[in-house]
Amino acid sequence: MRIGNDYSSISPSFSGFWNNKAVLKGLEAVSEHGTSFIAATTFVMASGVRPLAISATPNIKEENKKYAVSNSIASGAVKFGIGMAVALPIENAIKKAEKNPEKFLSKRTVKFFKKGTDSLSNSRNFKFATQFMKQSIGFITAIPKSVMTVALIPVLTKKLYSKKEKEQEQNIKPQMQIKSCNKLYTPSFKGGLTDIAAKGAGKILDNKTVQKMSEKFSTYDIDIARNMAVATDLLLTASFANQTIKNEEIEKERKKPLIMNTVYGTAASILGGCAIDEAVKKNTENFMEKFKTINKNDPKLAKYVEGINIIRPTMIFAGIYYGIFPVITTYLADKTDK
Repeated sequence: MRIGNDYSSISPSFSGFWNNKAVLKGLEAVSEHGTSFIAATTFVMASGVRPLAISATPNIKEENKKYAVSNSIASGAVKFGIGMAVALPIENAIKKAEKNPEKFLSKRTVKFFKKGTDSLSNSRNFKFATQFMKQSIGFITAIPKSVMTVALIPVLTKKLYSKKEKEQEQNIKPQMQIKSCNKLYTPSFKGGLTDIAAKGAGKILDNKTVQKMSEKFSTYDIDIARNMAVATDLLLTASFANQTIKNEEIEKERKKPLIMNTVYGTAASILGGCAIDEAVKKNTENFMEKFKTINKNDPKLAKYVEGINIIRPTMIFAGIYYGIFPVITTYLADKTDK
């Protein structure tokens, strides 16, 4: 008999926190809006933590530092903007299809995904298929993100580091900026549009190839957020380097350090992130067993576990790329500027 599955082995403080309604609601929200959570985390870290780390890097050229800060802020803003504009509607559509399978999925599809479970929410195959769809958004939009990011870098560099333009921006256009932000980040995607998107999601889930893929790879669902993040980062970095080389607005002597900073950062986050993520997974097996035991009668348990599996690699990769390594990668990249 496994002690880990016995309630007597669970401390009151552990059970009191991990079956807390607010905590569980948060995990459910991350499960349903994982791509948006990743975009929001990236925005906070890229616009705040990483610029501070870059600015604190000693013994590097000031111009390289400026471009690195601008790159961080631009990439965070672009990822967040695209995440909200593209990912959120798709996430809502998938959520709607899950709650109304009889309306948006064929009977054959519902039967396939429900096999061995009492609901779609508890189906490992369904969870894998829907998370793959959500996480693929980042990969599919990687090239447009890099194009927009590179285009914004010279603009932001001038805005952030030109006193004249900064004063004009603060004194002349504060109200215009606030109105623009309100319009940008309060889009409506409800009613008929959500139904259309839900039908589209249903068509994808009805596809036999998608179903076969979910059945074959569903046991890897614990790593899907991490693996898609790695694939996306590689594509983003390659596209970023290509776009930076082509961009005529970025000073020629700044291009190599800018590219190398991104390359070093991506390499460090992937190698370090995967290693730390594996270590964390192994050392939290008992925690996951206790968590599942505490909430074993909750019909949304699968969603809570899915939320944890999204939060874990997101925070690890973000912490490494935006918090721990920027000082090192910025210093190394600066040394390529000769």
